Amino acid sequence: MTKKSGVFDVDFSLTTKELTASIKKEKTVTARYKPFSEAVGTIISQMEVSGYRPRTIKDYDTVLMNFSKSIGVTYLEEITVDTIYSWLDLMQVVNQTKLTRLKVLKSFLGKCFTNGWLSLNFWQSINVKVDKKVKKGAKPSDIAILVSLIDKTTFIGLRDVTAILTMYKTGIRINTLGQLNERHIDWGNNTLVLDGAILKNHQVLKLPIDDQLVNLYKVLIQCNDKLREHYGESNTNLFISSKATTLNTKSTNNAISKQLTKYAKHYGLENINAHAIRRAFAKNLHDKGASVALISKALGHSDLAVTTQYLDLDVEEVAKDLREYL
Repeated sequence: MTKKSGVFDVDFSLTTKELTASIKKEKTVTARYKPFSEAVGTIISQMEVSGYRPRTIKDYDTVLMNFSKSIGVTYLEEITVDTIYSWLDLMQVVNQTKLTRLKVLKSFLGKCFTNGWLSLNFWQSINVKVDKKVKKGAKPSDIAILVSLIDKTTFIGLRDVTAILTMYKTGIRINTLGQLNERHIDWGNNTLVLDGAILKNHQVLKLPIDDQLVNLYKVLIQCNDKLREHYGESNTNLFISSKATTLNTKSTNNAISKQLTKYAKHYGLENINAHAIRRAFAKNLHDKGASVALISKALGHSDLAVTTQYLDLDVEEVAKDLREYL
């Protein structure tokens, strides 16, 4: 009579060596590496749930897909220090761009490490040396000249002057400016109350505004209401287009940013752009005695090192300031 084989039966005819080899082979077959594309998809989903901005998520996807295509990576486990350096060598771009892309990759790998897909954070030591060129802020005198030259009897002129003074007196980013809403204005306390949804660091920020800005906002809102009524728009944004539509807040190159470029060229003014005006705000605060920590908070920075770059202090100015502490 033939004995029926069961699922727990072991073929003892195999030698110990053969049995060990069989088990190792089975483990190799069943082991599953993490597909790179699958990891990217999961990380992006996690970023979306965490509230990352669409533009940031798009940048992640672009950089990571470029990395995969350039190096031919299929699984996370194939990524090494050598593959990352090979990817950087293939780029025909300046070091600053390489550094920006590397930061995206390192951030992605860090998230993979947190998720338990990678056991070592070997990428931490990889870096790209960049000689940082300090960008200068706009000159207060140039901002004053610009505001005086713009025709404020037109809607666009009024809007642009209000936008320029808002950026200069509060330091908000151009993207935040485009998302400013009437509800963000605390009329009773002359304050802009910005919720985390329109700020890069997703934190609430309160910024004081003076009577000049308050009066400009009141006039601008009256003009906005007339435009919205005429074109049948229902938004409550503070800065809108001449057809009452909202500005493009997904890009720093929105209508007001384009107007600044136009004004700078037309009036022969150098360094007039949204970022230069924001830097001028920081420098103005510093000149009035504000601490770096306070300026950093006003700018919405998470790193004081970034704030110090905004201040653009020359050698003589540093020496003069230090002497006061001797």
